[in-house]
Amino acid sequence: MRELLLINITGPDKPGLTSKITAILADAKIPVLDIGQAVIHNHLSLGMLVEVPKESASSPVLKDLLFCAHTLGIQITFTPVTDSEYEKWVQEQGKRHYLLSLLARKITAEQLERVSTIIAEHGLNINTINRLSGRIPLENSKAGTKACVEFSIRGTLENENRFREQMVAITDSLGVDIAFQEDNIFRRNRRLVVFDMDSTLITSEVIDELALEAGVGDEVAAITEQSMRGEIDFTGSLQRRVSLLKGLDERVLETIAQRLQLTEGAETLFHNLHNLGFKTAVISGGFTYFGHYLQKKLNIDYVYANTLEIEDGKLTGNVLGTVVDGKRKAELLEIIARKENIRLEQTIAVGDGANDLPMLGKAGLGIAFRAKPIVRESAKQAISTLGLDAILYLMGFRDRDDLSVSQHIP
Repeated sequence: MRELLLINITGPDKPGLTSKITAILADAKIPVLDIGQAVIHNHLSLGMLVEVPKESASSPVLKDLLFCAHTLGIQITFTPVTDSEYEKWVQEQGKRHYLLSLLARKITAEQLERVSTIIAEHGLNINTINRLSGRIPLENSKAGTKACVEFSIRGTLENENRFREQMVAITDSLGVDIAFQEDNIFRRNRRLVVFDMDSTLITSEVIDELALEAGVGDEVAAITEQSMRGEIDFTGSLQRRVSLLKGLDERVLETIAQRLQLTEGAETLFHNLHNLGFKTAVISGGFTYFGHYLQKKLNIDYVYANTLEIEDGKLTGNVLGTVVDGKRKAELLEIIARKENIRLEQTIAVGDGANDLPMLGKAGLGIAFRAKPIVRESAKQAISTLGLDAILYLMGFRDRDDLSVSQHIP
């Protein structure tokens, strides 16, 4: 009669350990039905589900495995598995799979406990937990520390809205971002990333900078804030703000462009995206002059924004052409994807304002980045604690995959 055995091996990791264990199984011609291995702080955890055919006796094999484990200085245990338990395990493979990412400056046990408790409450199982971020020194004086842990989860999620609400409550109370997405082929095959510009790619709102130079800073800032919160129509607010800039010297545009500050992680993100063959775009309710400035700086493929009318070296207070509002942003995402022969499921959109929501909803992965409350509540994914390069984690990249720097240690 055949036997099903779950073999668990733990102990200090060393070269050749797995090959020595599997050599014993190979000599007995034993099939391996499942296998998984992880190494944490040079400590190995290896599991194998094997089938011992009825013509083979398990006792000699187990004896050889025990002796091998003793010589290697590791622990080994054997757990019998019944046919019914095995069949139940096989049937579970049709369940949906999800990925949950924890992003913070430092991961804590409390964050892990709260998240895993909610996962269990919803009847989901954790398959694996992996660290995507690099190793953090104990005495870490570097600014911009980042940490990411990814859960692979399976099961049937009956109330996704409630699940997301509970996760949002954790982010607010524990200073951690939590991204939750289905694990499917599109998640591993993104090809286009589009960005809002103001307060997303750069830390400021350019129109506020222009207003300061024109001496109308308070008036414009108030209208900008109302617009970003979704309290007033974007197109109307843009026209009201630009009209206040009438007469401003166009040379001020270059002055402002020179002092723009890129958001944390922007250069790392773009370097990696382009080295990996991604297409990138700015789709902004801001202005083309500054979009093209960033295009040269970050090697961006497409720029769509609003054009300020200039006559005789002065701003007229008007915007030329169709205003890039929320609806237009979503349309432009589709236009670029169609031009590049990319499915919408393969796109990522990143923004912070209410006018970004149609674009975030249209993309395969929409990310509210350091966003206003209304946007965070409406978008499926949000990043507030880390920089733009944290987006790479949501795409499945690890710090050791980083093509722009070499100091990360896996």
